[in-house]
Amino acid sequence: MTVSIPTVAARANRWSQLWLGVVCMVLIANLQYGWTLFVNPMSKTHGWSLGAIQVAFSIFIATETWLTPFEGWIVDRLGPRRGPPLMIGAGGFLVGVAWIINAYAGSLTVLYVGAAISGTGAGAIYATCVGNAVKWFPDRRGLAVGLTAGGFGAGAALTVIPIRMMIESLGYADTFFWFGLGQGVVLLLIAPVMRGPLSGEMPATAPPKVLQSSHDSTPGEVLRSPLFWLLYVMLVAVSASGLIVTAQIAPIANDFGLSKQTLFLGASVLSVALIVDSVMNGMARPFFGWVSDNIGRENTMAIAFTLGGLAYMSLGYFGNHPWTFVLCAALIFFTWGEIFSLFPSTCTDLFGNKYATTNAMMLYTAKGTSALLVPLANLSKASTGSWHAVFMTAAVVNFAVVLAALFILKPARRRG
Repeated sequence: MTVSIPTVAARANRWSQLWLGVVCMVLIANLQYGWTLFVNPMSKTHGWSLGAIQVAFSIFIATETWLTPFEGWIVDRLGPRRGPPLMIGAGGFLVGVAWIINAYAGSLTVLYVGAAISGTGAGAIYATCVGNAVKWFPDRRGLAVGLTAGGFGAGAALTVIPIRMMIESLGYADTFFWFGLGQGVVLLLIAPVMRGPLSGEMPATAPPKVLQSSHDSTPGEVLRSPLFWLLYVMLVAVSASGLIVTAQIAPIANDFGLSKQTLFLGASVLSVALIVDSVMNGMARPFFGWVSDNIGRENTMAIAFTLGGLAYMSLGYFGNHPWTFVLCAALIFFTWGEIFSLFPSTCTDLFGNKYATTNAMMLYTAKGTSALLVPLANLSKASTGSWHAVFMTAAVVNFAVVLAALFILKPARRRG
């Protein structure tokens, strides 16, 4: 199999588009990963239960994922010049408005409305940037998607300490307002520059190390494929375990008696954990994406999810000490974040490049499905009195996905 070489101009342009996409993802990262910092302050201010507040998180994840196929379809339909700037601009406007709504939310209903709007905006940006990455880089798909998704995973590391300090000094409402306004304005400035590759501008084949279909499957064909639904179930399973820890990391640290303990240079255990987790989450995406470009998607899944299962078990048994809590949580995020590079890459490998944004986003809705499982962790903790059962269940799920990757997905892909 031969690989066509992009021109110097195309090569330079695709890298600039990639890095702009990373910046966009960084700007929406704390919509998800900074959420945990607002949970306890909102609960104390309004008397809302943690479970009721976390419904907003589930709504955010649901709208951020379930609407992406439609948003991706718009991008694909409008074409490379009009689709990306329109969708990034609309997304930037919505996320800015949503956090301002959160700032003034005096009821759970209004909070839920803000979550739905922010999820819609974040999904528009996520779909466009991931779609651009898989289209601009057919020769380095895992790495490109990993870098793009890494911006979403690691971006919150830049704002964890500022957000927490601002909440403590000005309150959570002002923090919502100013961060929402700032993020929205910057996204609106970037939007007009974004575009996808024109027809024939980029190499059309992938390296022979990675199996790739020569057929561009339509969304309808993808939905009729058993392999798509296998990927969907696998993504739901692994995504749910990671989202539970993402949404509950502050309450978990509090229940372990660690949230306010000083760990390093005056920083609390929770602050250190949030920064390290964001960095590890972001690093995982390009790292495992690059690994999968070289050893295959399924082999990479097996390595990552095996380590992930061990990480959940370790957090359950050893997470009540400050440093082990930070280390175990870091390993969880490092072995969870890569799903957002591995699964879109695998989907595009299987189903082609032409409808890549729409098809990858149909798979991405699995994250929204998995968000429905997040409140179950609170019910389990309330009924058992600890997080142990939650962590053990997550470990078993990760091990099961390893078996599915190696013994179902991999043979099926080889058979074509």
